[in-house]
Amino acid sequence: HEAGIHQDGVLKNPLTYEIMKPETVGLGSNSLVLGKHSGKHALQAHLKEMGYDLSREELQIVFKKFKTLADKKKNIEDEDLESIVTEGILRSSDVFSLDYLHVTSGTTVFPMASVKLQINGRKTQDSHYGNGPIDAAFNTIAKLADTDAELLRFSISALTGGTDAQGEVTVRLKDEGLIALGRGADSDIIVASAKAYVDGLNRLEYLKKRPKQLLS
Repeated sequence: HEAGIHQDGVLKNPLTYEIMKPETVGLGSNSLVLGKHSGKHALQAHLKEMGYDLSREELQIVFKKFKTLADKKKNIEDEDLESIVTEGILRSSDVFSLDYLHVTSGTTVFPMASVKLQINGRKTQDSHYGNGPIDAAFNTIAKLADTDAELLRFSISALTGGTDAQGEVTVRLKDEGLIALGRGADSDIIVASAKAYVDGLNRLEYLKKRPKQLLS
């Protein structure tokens, strides 16, 4: 269901537009496709399923950003909503800031990353190894940030074409039962990965500061 009036009706009474319950045919629940026709009620319900219980004022801010994005993108994914909520509601000053990254890797050397990371304005520096240059960068950042965050997802996409394409990296991190999305872009995919990882750690910090906003 995507049409706003249909989604609102289904949320109030599923049998309004459905001849049987999804559970009857082995499905878990209704699947509402969020798009430009979706209303505030459908968005709020989906956000609650994701773990975000927003106030009326916060929902209004997120809904406005959601409609702007929906005009440009047909279907809105959970990752998009996470980004909207984080940027529009949860974001404050960053705890972590990447100052410097140097990676050595090749056929005859063991991958190692040297990182300078600011933590609440305090400069720190360290080096660590990994199974590859990106893994080495992540290991070093995690060591400096003193985090055990689990990497649930790592994906790369090209923002532009050509051999000098701008790449965007998306990571999904989990820590203390909280899940956050991180994004980073750069022509160097290793730098983009480090930026995404730091961004994800910052978003986890935002969520940890607002436990009452989470249902779980």
